[in-house]
Amino acid sequence: MRAQRIPLLLFVAGLLVYGALAGNRLWRPSAAPHFVVQADAWLHGHAHIEPPLPGDDWAKVETVVLTTTPPRTVSGRRLRTQSIFLTTGGERIPLEQLQPGTSTTTAYVSFPPAPTLLMLPSALLGGRAGNDVIPTVLIAALLLPLTFWMLRRLAEAGLSQRSIADDLWWVATLAFGSVLLFSAVGGKVWYTAHVAGVALAAGYVTASIEARRPALAGLLLGLAALTRTPMAFMAPLFLWELWRTLRASSVEASLATLWAQARRPLLRFAAPLLLLAIAAMLYNHARFGSFTEFGHSYLDVRQQQQIETWGLFSYHYLARNLAVALTLLPELPGHAPWVQHSGHGLALWVTTPILLTLLWPRARTPIDRGLWLSAAAVALPTLFYQNSGWVQFGYRFSLDYLVLLIALLAVGGRPLTRLSRALILLGIAVNLFGAITFDRMPQFLRWSGDTYDVVVHH
Repeated sequence: MRAQRIPLLLFVAGLLVYGALAGNRLWRPSAAPHFVVQADAWLHGHAHIEPPLPGDDWAKVETVVLTTTPPRTVSGRRLRTQSIFLTTGGERIPLEQLQPGTSTTTAYVSFPPAPTLLMLPSALLGGRAGNDVIPTVLIAALLLPLTFWMLRRLAEAGLSQRSIADDLWWVATLAFGSVLLFSAVGGKVWYTAHVAGVALAAGYVTASIEARRPALAGLLLGLAALTRTPMAFMAPLFLWELWRTLRASSVEASLATLWAQARRPLLRFAAPLLLLAIAAMLYNHARFGSFTEFGHSYLDVRQQQQIETWGLFSYHYLARNLAVALTLLPELPGHAPWVQHSGHGLALWVTTPILLTLLWPRARTPIDRGLWLSAAAVALPTLFYQNSGWVQFGYRFSLDYLVLLIALLAVGGRPLTRLSRALILLGIAVNLFGAITFDRMPQFLRWSGDTYDVVVHH
């Protein structure tokens, strides 16, 4: 009975902690409720967003009339680095061919749309003014039992030797000792997407263990990719688990036999992925004239010039992103407020120091390769991405693969010694500070002249 009560108690604990840290934010929408606004648009039968546009990071498509004979109407965006209007079809038109006074702008949400489904009840109740903070807190609280079930499933499969008490420490690490904590208590489109993505990742890992539930794994992976695009690269975990379980059950089987056995679970895994991918591509095409364009190319943001120069993904961004993920430390100015952090946040091992123990696991388990391969595949795209995660308390993009790292901690077999527990508690203390101060107490945040510079300016 005690074990059966644990998930419910964890959910209640999550509600209490996240709710308390959210405080008065619970009773009003955040400053960037994009998913609620999009949900309201869906309920009114359209994808575009009517002004006014709360917050920033909106995709804006401009429609203009050309000075051609006969006049022609095209949609796209003006480049900031050239005197060119780039159409949705890729045509490059000199700005002097645009008729003055004919411009109209249509706004869209460029972020992958799955979290909008979570905001439909809020939009039904409050329209565009619906609350996005409470749904975010609810999903975050649900993460605690989801993570616990994932860890117990690893133990049931013989891949982890952890006790229930040990697994509760790992749940606390993810829920309260990581950048999930500050992300869960303020709403806003960027952080809501992370919270929803982590919940879907926990479900996906659980369904993928021993490839037990291929259709559910495919569905959750597809929804995760439509929440945080890099999470599509978690796919190797299920494929690895299917391969290794088939090999373990048929040691002498030929490749042809293994393929025949794998065909049905692969199809069940792929079917929901394919359906979701088709739906997403049709939605993209209806808005931006391209099956693969979510809208980030049309973001009206300060870094648009660097995107035009280097692209959304480039080796150019790698050094900065590695510095943000691995080397950013708290700053000690020697006067009030005594401690500050960069707008890029803090290094991953500073916010969650127990992750350092991943460097020397005590045991190797059959699932290790699938977990590491998936974590690396998810992490790599964000290291080449034009945005470091600014503005943040810690490296929030790590949430895309943090569930995989928690699973690796569990199966790694290193005992939870006093030092290990101390590192987890230190992470909880650091992230409590972040959850309390982030977006509330700007004195703890260092702003530099260049928001994308990670070097301290004196």
